Amino acid sequence: MPRKQWVWSKDKLQAAIDKGEVEFSLQKDGTYSVRSKSYLYDEEGNIRRGKPLSIMNGPFNQEGTKDIRELFDGKDVFDFTKPAALKKKLFSLQVNDTIDKDFIVMDFFSGSATTAQAVMQLNAEDRGHRKFIMVQLPETAAENSIANKMGFHNICEIGEERIRRVGKKIKKDSSLTTEDLDVGFRVFKVDSTNMKEVYYKPSEYGQMNLDSLMNNIKEDRTPEDLLIQVMLDLGVLLSSKIEEKTIAGKSVFSVADGYLIACFDKDITGETVKGIAQRQPFYAVFRDSGMASDSVAANFEQIFETYSPNTIRKVL
Repeated sequence: MPRKQWVWSKDKLQAAIDKGEVEFSLQKDGTYSVRSKSYLYDEEGNIRRGKPLSIMNGPFNQEGTKDIRELFDGKDVFDFTKPAALKKKLFSLQVNDTIDKDFIVMDFFSGSATTAQAVMQLNAEDRGHRKFIMVQLPETAAENSIANKMGFHNICEIGEERIRRVGKKIKKDSSLTTEDLDVGFRVFKVDSTNMKEVYYKPSEYGQMNLDSLMNNIKEDRTPEDLLIQVMLDLGVLLSSKIEEKTIAGKSVFSVADGYLIACFDKDITGETVKGIAQRQPFYAVFRDSGMASDSVAANFEQIFETYSPNTIRKVL
């Protein structure tokens, strides 16, 4: 099936060519792009000036379709995507004679994540450090759509894969100049709290209820889930560097080079608490039910008072 179609009759097209109202542009792939020129008109419908109105000579919307096809093996996995070159041009505009290369772009209707592609490509070109936040409802891909047949069940999955492919393509095409380029990203979804209701409304629970709620964290939540909640609660950027370390045999998260240290393992001993305190983090977070014994819980504060009294301690 042809990807282009005629919108004018042959006679109308020839008349427009004779008047110089059609432009033919040779593309990199050897094909031609055909565009009609636009003009300013007065109130009576007459051309105000014989010069085409040219606010921005491209990029044009059809280039967005080309972007997505190049990344997904010629497949149209998403319709009506905006051209990455257009957004890249907007992000590079000068403000007060300077170009800001370090800001955050937020797109609340991110679709296939064209904005993310534009930010990554612009950073690769001018060594900028721009970041992006993409927000998109998980709209389901149609059952018979190309996207669904390729394994993408919703729009968010298309956007995630596009960002991965763009990152790999940039690294491959410009390997010598993009060694330090950060093409990583994290994916989050809106969910309910990690904590059971007793954590927020303890006054509504009697002894009978409390006996079954010795653990105030929902059973299906992972240590990573708890870490993200803590980062949000404490105002730590979700883009911060996260490392997983082992202290006295227990798994520990170190965020932003030790600014926050969190341990959500079970059977935490005094040696683990001591090892964390000796690193003197700004924040230290533990799981209440994770303490190996009552004596560890009782000595918790004393250990920090000895090795890192200024650390802010938090127990979930």
